[in-house]
Amino acid sequence: MIGMTTVLIPETKQLAVSRALRQAFGIDEFEDIAVLTKGLSSALVFRIVVRGKPYMLRIIMPPRASTLGSQKSTDPTRQFACMKIAAEAGIAPRVWYTNIEDSISITDYVDHKPFPDDAAGRITSTIRKLHSLRPFPRLMNYFDTMDGWVRRFQAANILPESATEEFFRLYGEVAKVYPRNDTDLVSSHNDLKPENILFDGDRVWMVDWEAAFLNDRYEDLAVVANFFVRDDAEEEAYLEMYFGEPAGEYRRARFYLMRQAMHVFYTAVFMLIAAAGKPIEPDLGAPDFRDFHQRILSGEVSLTSAEAKLEYAKVHMNQALRNMRSSRFEDALRRVAAYNASV
Repeated sequence: MIGMTTVLIPETKQLAVSRALRQAFGIDEFEDIAVLTKGLSSALVFRIVVRGKPYMLRIIMPPRASTLGSQKSTDPTRQFACMKIAAEAGIAPRVWYTNIEDSISITDYVDHKPFPDDAAGRITSTIRKLHSLRPFPRLMNYFDTMDGWVRRFQAANILPESATEEFFRLYGEVAKVYPRNDTDLVSSHNDLKPENILFDGDRVWMVDWEAAFLNDRYEDLAVVANFFVRDDAEEEAYLEMYFGEPAGEYRRARFYLMRQAMHVFYTAVFMLIAAAGKPIEPDLGAPDFRDFHQRILSGEVSLTSAEAKLEYAKVHMNQALRNMRSSRFEDALRRVAAYNASV
């Protein structure tokens, strides 16, 4: 059917891929194929070439134990619905084919160029557009899900209690005051790492809608800030660009608390996956947070190995502790708690 490159596609999906090619392009062969899959997803992602033009082929596979997925979270119905809404709005590549039963999609392929100096502004504008879309399907309460991962991390005893007591205690302060039943939810991507934000030399595109659902706007904002916001001044500009006005004390406080919650969440997820159920040495020495994210952004660092995942977990844990020991953290807790009490 597709020659020697067929070996890259599971046998159980080969007929479905042929069917997709026929329906999308009127042929059942592609000219070239290359694996694109990175990160924690169990999906298989390929760059294929049809009639000289590249496309992205995505095959949603059942989640593995080493991924973040579940049968519910990998549901193609929700993924494809979110992707199509985003594509119609011009922030996701054009969709050529989807099949829910086969869990397959084909979209335009974006040839990614290095991010420009004004990348933060371009991405922020795209996030604003994303968050203004008609509502995505609901999936979960994100903060409750973070709590679940933190409890799993705590129960696993990967690190001695002496290394984690303060970490869990301070996260508990965030979890206690952060609004988790807010009705002001928006259509969110929920995994805006650099691999899922592509720049074609002219505009920004978002890909991989596996984690997309209706969520707290600060989650997308927090993940992007890890890579593109370097200091307090840039944070202020970032939030003002997003909100279209100065963020104000409450929004800044809520954003700050979400960033700490995400640091803890990333620590739990990457530590659990990297440790694979085994205790690790309590040495938490790790690279500088900003430097490590810059190296990810430049492609110098890949998180594919267990060692890299463990290092990334430590990077987030150290940053969380540094931030949650600060006076700004105490102020953010007070402001968000006071706001909650007033509404």
